[in-house]
Amino acid sequence: MTITISSAFDAGNIRVVGQHGDTVELEIVKDHLSDFHQWFHFRVAGGGGREVTLKITNCGSAAYPDGWPDYKACASIDREDWTRIPGTSYADGTLTIRFVPETDCVWIAYFAPYSMERHHDLVSTVAALPGVEYRSLGKTTDGQDIDCLTIGEGDLTVWLYARQHPGETMAEWWMEGALEKLTDPDDPVARVLRRDCTFHVVPNMNPDGSRRGHLRTNAVGTNLNREWHAPTAEKSPEVLCVRNAMDENPPEFAMDVHGDEAIPANFLAGFEGIPSITERQTRLFRLFSDTLERISPDFQSSKGYEVAKPGEANMSMSTTQLAERYGCVSMTLEMPFKDNFDLPDELYGWSPERSKYLAGACLDSLHAILPDLKKARAPKVRAADKVDA
Repeated sequence: MTITISSAFDAGNIRVVGQHGDTVELEIVKDHLSDFHQWFHFRVAGGGGREVTLKITNCGSAAYPDGWPDYKACASIDREDWTRIPGTSYADGTLTIRFVPETDCVWIAYFAPYSMERHHDLVSTVAALPGVEYRSLGKTTDGQDIDCLTIGEGDLTVWLYARQHPGETMAEWWMEGALEKLTDPDDPVARVLRRDCTFHVVPNMNPDGSRRGHLRTNAVGTNLNREWHAPTAEKSPEVLCVRNAMDENPPEFAMDVHGDEAIPANFLAGFEGIPSITERQTRLFRLFSDTLERISPDFQSSKGYEVAKPGEANMSMSTTQLAERYGCVSMTLEMPFKDNFDLPDELYGWSPERSKYLAGACLDSLHAILPDLKKARAPKVRAADKVDA
């Protein structure tokens, strides 16, 4: 049986450039109107029981080529359980995936996909629960809704948002875990969080890029996490509508959830270098990080991004813009595409399940520092007083 490759489905991405028996040469398709490429998601049919070799030949020009060494591709026969392919290797700009498919229909992806259909199932399920309010914050270029779920009745405002970069699917798996915990009527931590906080949760900020199979951009090739200083309806309607909603309900604590291609660890990035950084913000950020590191063996603080020098923060990114705009404690959570090399899992690597567990640990950490957040609250910034730093 001849092997066939397909990707014409939700979040699919690959192009066949050549085929010689059971060896197929492929290319990752660039994001529309952009040079970003790294996300792949496709189906291999007809190769059950034979050794198949897939060569993705344009990985050297990908957005983050440092993401390929030590990386193992993900495979699934049921689109639910995604395991790593040991026969994955990288050399000379080509990612080679060599394996024997269990069946004649196998799915391959950069990370376990989080489809828009699953997103709609998640939103519908959570929105139907007691104490949850749903609203659409606005429309994308492709006409999709920016879904927002509001949970809790406390006076401390928390914003959680994910998938500005659509290929970072672990971010929405994290969201699924966070929403499951926050809406659990029997979880004592969730009960206190709902009593003391109001959560505004945006599980997917980039539905257009998600459906199109993009790595990093929306329908018009915009990197949303470089738009927070001056979003527009033409280039970044997703950021514009979320930031406008934040102006109405300014965050006191905010977390932007992402994935990192190269660093095999979970870590936080903060807001160092913003013009009006305060000792209060810095102290609470460090307290949260230290608490999370103590609670979760999957989190660490030694590996991460270079810290910006005073006055040199990139104010187009959400974490820095929010910290400056609202005086809040904001942060970016990064999870690996590879694995947490400090606590590796050879079968699954970093996975949807581990992403969900980390979400629970993040909420446990937020609960642990609630007394400090309340004690050190800054005055809320009204929309009329907002700054465009």
